[in-house]
Amino acid sequence: MKRLVFLIPVLAFAVMAIWFAQGLDRDPRYIPSMLINQPAPEFSLQPIDGRDEAFASRDLKGEVSMVNIFGSWCASCEIEHPVLMSIAGEGVAPIYGLDWKDRPGAGAQWLMARGDPYAKIGDDAEGRVAIDFGVTGAPETFVVDKEGRVRHKHVGPISEDDWRNVLKPMIEDLKSAPPSY
Repeated sequence: MKRLVFLIPVLAFAVMAIWFAQGLDRDPRYIPSMLINQPAPEFSLQPIDGRDEAFASRDLKGEVSMVNIFGSWCASCEIEHPVLMSIAGEGVAPIYGLDWKDRPGAGAQWLMARGDPYAKIGDDAEGRVAIDFGVTGAPETFVVDKEGRVRHKHVGPISEDDWRNVLKPMIEDLKSAPPSY
């Protein structure tokens, strides 16, 4: 009986060690999204200060595009921003911005100081549209196909490698794919 009492903590430790070891194989940036292959949420946002055009879900139909969630308060967005400027310069797909939970005028000032890679930017000060997208933090970027369906979710700053090896090839494939009516 004493051996059995000794084995219970050892077995419990072994089970926990296996469970934790399996977690080491997972990409911490991968967060599953219920929106993959689903239509992007319906929304209509006002433009940020200094912009005339609003951003709405209808803008995501007709061509492959990216939706980038950012905020002037976001340190990781600062890291990602030069890559977004480079992507915008390539002209592969339009990048739409969602200024998430920012105070009035802060997003516009932030972009004025760093450059503006966005075709249109919506002001999501309340965070409601970001919630509909299932955003867990900034930055996050979604690839949306021609029909307005979310095809990929990228969590965290986009690196040059992410762009070159994952996002750009995916966008090019989606651009050449026939419509799936």
